[in-house]
Formats: sequence, C-alpha cells, structure tokens
Amino acid sequence: MANMFGVDLGSMHIRIYNRHTKTVEKTKTALTIQNRNQIYAMGENAFAMYEKVPSNMEVVFPVVNGVIADYRYMQMLTTSFLNSIAKGRTRGADFIIAVPVDITEVEKKAFFDLLYKSKGKPKNVLLCDKPVADCAGLGLDVAGALGIFIVDVGYQTTEISVVSLGGIVNSELLPFGGGRMDDAIIAALRRNHNLLIGRRTAMQLKETYACAQVDEDDKTTVSVVGMNVVSGLPQTLEIEVQEINAALQDTLNAISASVKRILERTPPELAKDIVRDGIYLAGGGSALKGFDQLISETAGIPVNTCEQPDECAARGLGTIITTPAFHKLAYSMKTKVLK
Repeated sequence: MANMFGVDLGSMHIRIYNRHTKTVEKTKTALTIQNRNQIYAMGENAFAMYEKVPSNMEVVFPVVNGVIADYRYMQMLTTSFLNSIAKGRTRGADFIIAVPVDITEVEKKAFFDLLYKSKGKPKNVLLCDKPVADCAGLGLDVAGALGIFIVDVGYQTTEISVVSLGGIVNSELLPFGGGRMDDAIIAALRRNHNLLIGRRTAMQLKETYACAQVDEDDKTTVSVVGMNVVSGLPQTLEIEVQEINAALQDTLNAISASVKRILERTPPELAKDIVRDGIYLAGGGSALKGFDQLISETAGIPVNTCEQPDECAARGLGTIITTPAFHKLAYSMKTKVLK
C-alpha cells in the first residue's frame, strides 16, 4: 500500500506525508480570489500576496480555528496541492487526516468528505486525532499504557491533551495560538507608538526576535517599518524587543493556565508517567524562543521539544501509515480501521 498519504490541514499550513517518497511537503492554507469567484493563486503564491492585493482581489484562509470554514475552496486547494506532489498518483489512494479532538461530528465529517468526495476517488479515507498523531511524530509509544502530555500550539488553536493507549484521556482546545500573538504585537505598536504594521510583519517579528520570557535588562532594539496612524505616512521606528515580548504575555499566560488545569484533571497513575517523562511540545507556535522554559516553570515538570515541531502531526501520520501496530489509531466515519 505505497499509495498512501497523511494530511494535516492547519489554519496556516497544509502538510502532507507522502508514503511513496517518505517526505512531508507543506504549503500555505491560502487562496487569492479575483472578482469574488475566480481563483488567481494558491498556497505560497497566494500568501505572498497577503495584504498586498488590489480591491478586486482577496486572500482567503479556508481553515478557521482548526476547522474547515470554506469547504469548496479548501477542497480545491487540497486537491491541487496533492496532485502537485503526488504526480497524479492520488486516484484510488488511501488517506489519513489529522483532526482536532474537541470539534463536533459535523466538523469531523467535513474533513472526511473533503477527500472522500473529491474527484480523485480515494480508496479509503481515515481520521486520526491530532494529539495522537503528534505523539507518534515524536517517536513515542502512543499505543502503550503510558500517560503522554502533549501541547500543540497552532496558528489559531492550541490543543492540550493527555494521551494513553492510543486514546484521549483529557483534552482542551483553545481558540487561539500564534495568530493571537501577532494581533497582540500589532495592537501594542499601535497603542504605544501610533504605528500600524501588517500581520506578516508581526509574524516576522515574533518568529525572529520574540521570547516567551520577559527580561527587563534586555535593551535590544529592532527597526520596524509601518504607517503612522496620525500622519498617514510610512514611518521607521526603533522598537525594544522587550516591548514585543511583553505584548505576548496575556496569550502565553492563558496557555500556561490551561496546561495547569489539564494537569489537575489528570488521573494520578497517568500523572506519575507525565512527571517522569515530561511534557511534550508540538505545533509551529511552540517554536517561540523560551516557550519550553515558561511551560516547565509553570507546571514544575521538564519539557521536551523537537526539531520542526510544526511537522509533528504529519510525521506522526507517516508513522501510523508505516507501522502495523499503529494502524488501529486511524478510524473512519464509517467505523472501519486501517487494514
């Protein structure tokens, strides 16, 4: 069964594991729409136009808060990306899609139908809980009788879960993630300096300079270009990095509080495993500098990180596809399991 794909549909990226090449490919979850109904660009090309398009164009993101908000555009984007990386080998293929835990059955059905009802006519479409896929991507024995605490920080959602025996013991899906951090940076610069910056600039500041922990002695500055909301003219300002870090604290504190809340609801025997093995981080937002230390200090438990945390779920789907003992972790809306 070489013709199998693992699909992780995020609010900012689509990530696909291709069993044929044993690689993870990704692109932006974005489309540029012209004259309200014509698709002008998709993926990375569409995102490059974000906040730059004329009035007759719009860049849309069909996944909102972890669920599919625009089914038609999402199906077109997913199908196009699959065809580009699979070289036409998608017809009759098998798919496993990572889905958030705390969503409705109707929302899960949308993920299922996205590929099951596509023109590619897949042989089988299965679902896998995203925290389970994350754990598999981290190389953990997700099907064993161990308690695994996983924090997946995405762009618009943060999923905090306790996993054991391939299932979810406790879970909480927060409706915010890295995107709220970008919004906080934009709001802080506008409030403090009358400087309006775009979301892409805020994202770059967060990824390049921001840190989850505030250091009052750090006087490092960064040059930021935006528009002065008073004069309406472009302006360049030197901003202290510490100001950017301070803007993130409300979002980070909310995530930390949720981590503590889930820990408090964890059964004692599983808590013992978590204290011994530590908390695991996944998702692109967890790559924020100092985030692991912040969670460790909040919970009083060691924290484990990995390289390329944004690809954890996609790599985990690949592990589930290639490991017979993990096949039972994938399920269908028709209650079938991977053969």
